Amino acid sequence: MREDASREDEKHDSTTSTRIIEPMAAETEGPEVALPPQELDVPDGGLVGWLQVVSGFLIFMDTWGIVNTYGAFQTIYELDILKSSTPSAIAWIGSIQGFILLLVGSPAGVVFDRGYFHSLVFSGAVLIFFGMLMTSFGTQYYQILLAQGVCVGLGTGMMYIPCVAVIASYFKRRRAFALGIVASGSGLGGVIFPAILLQLQPRIGFAWATRVIALIILVTLALAVALLRRRIVPAHKRKLIDATAFRDPGYVIFTLGLTVGFMGSYIPYYYISAYATSKTSASATLALYLVPILNAASVPGRIVPNIAADRIGSVNTIGPCVLVCGLLVFCWPAIHSLGALVAFALLYGFFAGTFVSLTSAALVNLTEDMRLVGTRVGMSFTCAGAGILIGNPVAGALINIPAGDFARMQFFSAALVMASGCLFVAARFAKVGMRWDAWI
Repeated sequence: MREDASREDEKHDSTTSTRIIEPMAAETEGPEVALPPQELDVPDGGLVGWLQVVSGFLIFMDTWGIVNTYGAFQTIYELDILKSSTPSAIAWIGSIQGFILLLVGSPAGVVFDRGYFHSLVFSGAVLIFFGMLMTSFGTQYYQILLAQGVCVGLGTGMMYIPCVAVIASYFKRRRAFALGIVASGSGLGGVIFPAILLQLQPRIGFAWATRVIALIILVTLALAVALLRRRIVPAHKRKLIDATAFRDPGYVIFTLGLTVGFMGSYIPYYYISAYATSKTSASATLALYLVPILNAASVPGRIVPNIAADRIGSVNTIGPCVLVCGLLVFCWPAIHSLGALVAFALLYGFFAGTFVSLTSAALVNLTEDMRLVGTRVGMSFTCAGAGILIGNPVAGALINIPAGDFARMQFFSAALVMASGCLFVAARFAKVGMRWDAWI
């Protein structure tokens, strides 16, 4: 019995130590080859390694943090700059931004593998800054769509995958923890940027408030690019599509759950402020700060579940967390007091943090051939991008703001998030069967 337990522990340690670096590992169409020495001798931290974590934290703050900030922009656009447009039309800007981030990630990984690392991250940083700067000059719908939706989306997609790939190469046993810290940068960005926008917009106007955000992005991304150091060069180039993935039930079900989840999980970020203004005693200013509250709660939500995932498995962790999110959103229509809505924002923000911090690791654990992980992660996130593209505009079309009718939007979001959690759980059982103690 002790020998069996020992073998199980060794298997657990081996899986934990190799299954999160692989999203950036290259795939090959030929036979498997031995890893070069630099891939075997992972430093698991060190000064340079932790500086990469700092760099990744800043990159996530300026990529996913910008995506998480769009709820604040949505409210300002509805009330002022784009008030002639419908909430659904305005939501398309943020949805396109998130869609392009996820869509570009896969080809960016291929470019990264082919050695264009510095060109990729530098170009991405320039596009993010330029897009936000041009947003400050936008007065028409199409101008903001091109600047904030397309340009910023392209830049964030070009930086996201290389950032994760570089950081993963520096860590082994503490990889999930390191990546959790990096992912928490998106939560901090989702707190800082809306706060800056909401504080400065009434004083100096939307244009200059957005330029302040662009300046912060410029400085932080310049520091991030200066710190980022590629440690290894993949020996083989990844493929864009892995046909065998479609014959893997666990992977297919999880990808469907991820797509449905991204379709519904960002809806509270976009519309919680409008709901607070209509249904609670919150002032207009306080209602706008519910978006930063959501994002602040997601900071520990991107770290604590990762620590648990190292012990029980990423797929085992993300399923229950998303189910809790679904239950919370089903409770949302019954909330009519400010205190209860703040509590909802804190709880939902915490559990929803797993959508960014654990999905890549969960996909790794569902993949048996580690040479295919990069391709499969890219395929899944491309599908997830379609989800984020569709969900928020549809939710906006279900709202009747003059009548204060948000119920259809809320139940739409709740059904999607709950379905996502059920699919994550189903993917777990499709992969390992009814083994309740399986680490995956």
